[in-house]
Amino acid sequence: MTLTRSSDQVTILTGDRARLKDLLRARLMECGWTDQLRLTCREIVKAEDGKVNVDQLVQQVTPKARTMIPAEVKKELLMKIKTLLMQQEDN
Repeated sequence: MTLTRSSDQVTILTGDRARLKDLLRARLMECGWTDQLRLTCREIVKAEDGKVNVDQLVQQVTPKARTMIPAEVKKELLMKIKTLLMQQEDN
């Protein structure tokens, strides 16, 4: 079992997955990531003269979106996950 699969199972079982998602969503909004992503989507749609469907947009935006996430946000979320896993190990 991989660490990712193990952490997924632990967060789902403990109900922490929703809290982690809420934390991530809040941090991304605070740092302006969502606004940047919205602008990136608009630029792509404009460049394609509006002839892009949602699937194509998601396919183009996803790699850019992942690289735009600030390192501090990634680090904070990783630390929270590690803390949860350690707490589960102790129980």
